[in-house]
Amino acid sequence: MEQKSKSSGGKLKEESKNSSEVFASCSFSSLGLHQTLCDQLKERLGFEVPTQVQAQAIPIVLSGRHVLVNAATGTGKTVAYLAPIIHLLQNYDERIQRSDGTFALVLVPTRELCMQVYEILQKLLHRFHWIVPGYIMGGENRSKEKARLRKGVSILVATPGRLLDHLKNTSSFVHTNLRWIVFDEADRILELGYGKDIEEILNCLGTTEDKSVTKGNSAVTPEVQKQNLLLSATLNEKVNHLAQISLENPVMIGLDDKKILRNVNHNRISLEPDVADRVEESRKMLSSSPEEYKLPAQLVQKYIKVPCGSRLVVLLSILKHLFEREASQKVVVFFSTCDAVDFHYSLLSEFQWPAMSQSETELRQIFLRCKTLRLHGNMNHEDRKTTFQAFKTEKSALLLSTDVSARGLDFPKVRCIIQYDSPGEATEYVHRVGRTARLGEKGDSILFLQPVEVDYLTDLEKHGVTLAEYPLLKLLNSFPLYGLKHQVKKFVSIEMHPWLLTLQRALESFISAEPKLKKLAQDAFCSWVRAYTAHRGELKQIFMVKKLHLGHVAKSFALKEQPSLVNKSIQKQIKKRKRDERKKVKPKKRVITKS
Repeated sequence: MEQKSKSSGGKLKEESKNSSEVFASCSFSSLGLHQTLCDQLKERLGFEVPTQVQAQAIPIVLSGRHVLVNAATGTGKTVAYLAPIIHLLQNYDERIQRSDGTFALVLVPTRELCMQVYEILQKLLHRFHWIVPGYIMGGENRSKEKARLRKGVSILVATPGRLLDHLKNTSSFVHTNLRWIVFDEADRILELGYGKDIEEILNCLGTTEDKSVTKGNSAVTPEVQKQNLLLSATLNEKVNHLAQISLENPVMIGLDDKKILRNVNHNRISLEPDVADRVEESRKMLSSSPEEYKLPAQLVQKYIKVPCGSRLVVLLSILKHLFEREASQKVVVFFSTCDAVDFHYSLLSEFQWPAMSQSETELRQIFLRCKTLRLHGNMNHEDRKTTFQAFKTEKSALLLSTDVSARGLDFPKVRCIIQYDSPGEATEYVHRVGRTARLGEKGDSILFLQPVEVDYLTDLEKHGVTLAEYPLLKLLNSFPLYGLKHQVKKFVSIEMHPWLLTLQRALESFISAEPKLKKLAQDAFCSWVRAYTAHRGELKQIFMVKKLHLGHVAKSFALKEQPSLVNKSIQKQIKKRKRDERKKVKPKKRVITKS
């Protein structure tokens, strides 16, 4: 495929569509899709009418133009590019065959998203059996993938690393008929370090300069020129660079004027003189304005300010409240490290309550009675796939996960997202909360913050995100303490609440009596501190390890004693904090006067 690179004199028209301009009420058939495909969208995916993003994108993709889509997560972006590609493929005068090779390539950042897109493809292609879907990704058997590619895959979903491997080493991989390259979750692909791989992939696919392509034994000229699509929930310099090297004269969907001004190189834009003057004037006004995050309007966002040492007991209390209030629901809790996921998964699977039976008839039960699952990058491929499928199909479950679940994955009916550990990058907040309130459904999100981290709320406000405070005291007062309600009174601080004190003691006793669990807690403590030092960008000034009290951090893993930290750089930062504190309270020198 020819790699599209624009010269400085090239045009880059921005055609941002407003919801008022697009279909107030329409059907998939009115957008130009084949009726059989419309039936599959309704029967197998539950789409009776298109979402706003789908209504905007589908006609543009059908027209053959390159497209840049910037839209909130959970708005149906996958269907927005798959449906028109399938329509165009089934519309060929002569049916395509497996021997024709790959016509469409969908690049995704993770294995889980790869499987999800593939499953949607299978459903949409149920009545178009001659169009063959397939996937290749890390962790799969490479020889089996090679065999599938040799037979031919019409629409291929792939992770970048494995795709590049096959482009270089699988000679039977036919891609001379390639018409579409789709970059789904482009920002995440680049954040994971696939930037160089993407450029190599574009170079590999750009070596074919023939204007005609081979179809079977005859040369076929495509009706629509080769077309690239880029989809991203957030925009940054890396995404802009990818757009510049892969998109030619794209239509921009979901971008308001401010975003176009901030994210497009204006040296590449050709406008009428009076419009150009207005754009330049607006650019100067908006160049320092931060990007607003796109979030669903029906998402209820709250934060909870918790002292570091009480984080674990507050998390368990909230989870207990959620699942006892409504047994049939799904909740996702995000952690910063794989070790933290493993520790909390084991703890919630084993911890029993009450810690001490008040009578012989009172039975100890698992504290949190719900199906608990875990998902992180260090799990083997089969376990990750099993967890992914289980959480999708369960009506009620708790998923403990790292950010591997934060991008693109569509878990049905997720009611609440808890960000127990703050995101390492500001834009990651969007993708985490995007696992709920999808396709118009209601959803809640809760962000945990320590008192020293509350400046993060100001940072979110700069991006148009406002959070209300979670009513924690009301929740804690609702818990019985050995069958008795708490006496309503004011506490000096939240960590002195009787419920939290009792639960903390029980957790610490439980951990200290379980050697394996204690080792998991110690490992999780160390990896958590390391991850805390890895915040990037402006967040470095908010989440500073030198502000932490490591004894309180250990308490948040139910450890009575603080484990030793091997990382010397972290130790130096802690020592520096202590030195700075000593300097602040340095006693004045006594002046001795001679008599």
